[in-house]
Amino acid sequence: MDLTIASILALDGLTNGAVYALLALATVLVFAVTRVIFIPQGEFVAFAALTVGVFQLGKVPGTVWLLLAMAAAVVVLDAVAGWRRGAAPRRLALGALRTLAVPLPAAALSIWLAPQQPPLMLQALLTLALITPMGPLVYRLAYQSLAGASVLVLLIVSVGVHFALTGIGLVAFGAEGSRNPSFWDARFALGPLAISGQTVIIFGVSAALIVLLFLYFERSLQGKALRATAVNRLGARLMGISSDTAGRLSFTMAAFIGALSGLLIGPNLTMVYDSGFLIGLKGFVAAVFAGLASYPLAFVGALGVGLLESFGSFWASAYKEVIVFTAILPVLLWRSLRDRHSDEE
Repeated sequence: MDLTIASILALDGLTNGAVYALLALATVLVFAVTRVIFIPQGEFVAFAALTVGVFQLGKVPGTVWLLLAMAAAVVVLDAVAGWRRGAAPRRLALGALRTLAVPLPAAALSIWLAPQQPPLMLQALLTLALITPMGPLVYRLAYQSLAGASVLVLLIVSVGVHFALTGIGLVAFGAEGSRNPSFWDARFALGPLAISGQTVIIFGVSAALIVLLFLYFERSLQGKALRATAVNRLGARLMGISSDTAGRLSFTMAAFIGALSGLLIGPNLTMVYDSGFLIGLKGFVAAVFAGLASYPLAFVGALGVGLLESFGSFWASAYKEVIVFTAILPVLLWRSLRDRHSDEE
């Protein structure tokens, strides 16, 4: 291996690592606020990439019907729960309107615009509008009633949600793969490297989102509420911060980050209905490097995962996934010996 090859591998690893960093940040956020190890994070990535692929064909993506079905299920659950509490019909109607406020317009716009094959940027915005609302809906359907359960129970639920979404993805998109067009076709020469416009977009969007997340948690009231919930859930509830609202907000952000990651990585990889699992798992590996607690360490760990994957694929392409996931073992052993923990943890 000479310097040119090493530079190319490093660029490829950092490009993928920037996407893994977003997924790692989302994993840390969800776990810190809700104690949920959100395995289905990768499904949002795959759904977003495949949704753009269906838009490219001028068809209505299956995510439209999935979003409407999830919203309808939440409306029914909320109505039943409200009826049991004796809530007024007006309050139930307002709750249903809040649940459907985003899914209905997003679905209607998608159904109207899909046959017209709108520009790629508009397809991306429609995809974000379809995928992002799925986050709070998934939380309401699968996790909200189990908010007080142990981490192990929540992990088992996450496995079930992952398999459910993977099966739905197969039904909605089929088994065929999809590779989306690049958002920017420019090419830049930097010494021996040829940097694509899509790579520049990945680095730029990832950096911008990380800065925005930092400002959100440091400056906004909602961000500070999420931080308080992450530090002490009971104390946050005693101070009037709703744990359910915090959970829905964290899942909304996780779904948005997952959808954005799918848009960024879609032009670089051929995505199929179950591709999101491995991508999300690499983000999880980076989050484990950070102990599921530190955002800066999760970012550094994600770049390390990307570099390890890139150089591992050069030396032993058939075992690149094994190399990446084996790297988590010494980290887990070190943290197990270093950190104090109870039997439940």
